[in-house]
Amino acid sequence: MTLHLKKPLAVFDLETTGTDIVDDRIIEISIVKILPDDTQNTKTLLINPGIAIPAASSMIHGIYDQDVKNAPTFKQVAKDLSEFFKGCDLGGFSIIRFDVPILVEEKSF
Repeated sequence: MTLHLKKPLAVFDLETTGTDIVDDRIIEISIVKILPDDTQNTKTLLINPGIAIPAASSMIHGIYDQDVKNAPTFKQVAKDLSEFFKGCDLGGFSIIRFDVPILVEEKSF
């Protein structure tokens, strides 16, 4: 399928410590950015949430405390992520109800 884009499209997904938008934190972000010329850029980052990852969450996404202990914090990668998303339309599963709100909450930490 060919997309006819006027702006870049960033399709992204988050893995988090849980499902509470206010209290849980991002531990991984994966983004595929599709440009109008059909080229693609991808980025996947592990992020140290600064809190323990509950075992129940780790069982779902397979990411454990030891996997993120040396990863940068969200604050350390926020500027780079903002630049990567700049000028893009956004896409992804449940991004309006979960992913975008938790990204906004991460800015407050």
